[in-house]
Parts: sequence; C-alpha cells; structure tokens
Amino acid sequence: MSEVRIAAEPRTEFGKGAARRTRRAGKVPAVLYGHGTDPQHISLPGHDLMLALKTPNVLLRVEGLGSGAELALPKDVQRDPIKGFLEHVDLLLVKRGEKVEVSIPIEITGDVVAGGRLVQTEVEISVEAEATHIPQNVELDISGLEIDSQVLARDLKLPAGATLAADEELLLVQIVDATLSAEPAGEEAEAEGEAAEAGAEAESAE
Repeated sequence: MSEVRIAAEPRTEFGKGAARRTRRAGKVPAVLYGHGTDPQHISLPGHDLMLALKTPNVLLRVEGLGSGAELALPKDVQRDPIKGFLEHVDLLLVKRGEKVEVSIPIEITGDVVAGGRLVQTEVEISVEAEATHIPQNVELDISGLEIDSQVLARDLKLPAGATLAADEELLLVQIVDATLSAEPAGEEAEAEGEAAEAGAEAESAE
C-alpha cells in the first residue's frame, strides 16, 4: 500500500465563515486526531486531497506541521450533497505495525448462473489489517453458485494479513430464481391496482 504525501497547514480560524474562506482558497478544513493527542485543526490542498481520496482507505503522509510527517487514514469525509466538493475531513493518526479496523469494497467477479439473479446486500465489509497494508478490496467469485445459494461474511477469502471484523453471519449476496423473484412484484402491483380500483368505486358510490 503506497503512501500519498500531502502538505498541511495549521488552522487557527474556526466556524462556518472560516471554513468557507478556507474552501474559497482551494483548501479543505480537516482535523487530525488519535493516539491520545490533542486534535490538530489543519487545512489541506483541495485538489490533491480529492485525488488521494479516490483510493479507498488511502494512507496519507501528512507533512508541514513542524512535528515531522504523520501517517493518517481518512475516517469521516463530508461532501456537499449537491455539488460534491469536499467540505471537511477527519483524519486518524496511525503507526506502522498498528492494526486498524476499516471497511473495504466487495468486488463481485464471475457470472450469475443461468436463470438466476444476483442480490447483493452488502457492498463493503469490515476487516482488521495493518495500517500500512490495507487491502483495496476483497473479491467474491460467484461462479458456480446455484440458485438459492447464499454467501456469508465467513465465506469470504480475505487478502493476506486481513482478518474479518464483521459478524460472521452477515449476508453478503444470494442467488435467487430470476423467474420466481419477478412474480411477487407483479402480484403486488396487481393487488395494488385492485385496491385502487375498489377505492375509486367506493368514492363513486358515495
């Protein structure tokens, strides 16, 4: 897992107005915390941070704070709900060799059996891994899974060095009968239509 170097600056102004000024300057307000230290309020270059965060659980080498470089993981990323720009980021301090719990994406591989339909109930899974060797994802091969098959968290083949942190019984995917799964929806729609028609007739009678 590679490290991404990013330059930080101490932040001395707080509040919504200060945060807006920081973002107008092309930077993102952030907080660096962990290991029992006092939280450090910093600002980070917006473009560099946006690029870095494209990698899940990216390991940031935060520089420029005067105390030497610090390693950190993004823990809470806030974005504007409409425009999508970064509003604020919380960074957790980590050390080499330290175990951390993170969520990694589940990447589905293989094809669904003929006549089946894939239902994925979880897109990420919680694992514990060494802070500087966090896997980017875990692959889940659905090849050969028959209809009515289920895959639980305990069935995953995790990358080397990672251990499961989620509930072993957590349902990840299941293969359902594509034909049968479509029928309930049709029956439900028909029932709703009949109910609406009955309601309309009752209103007319009134």
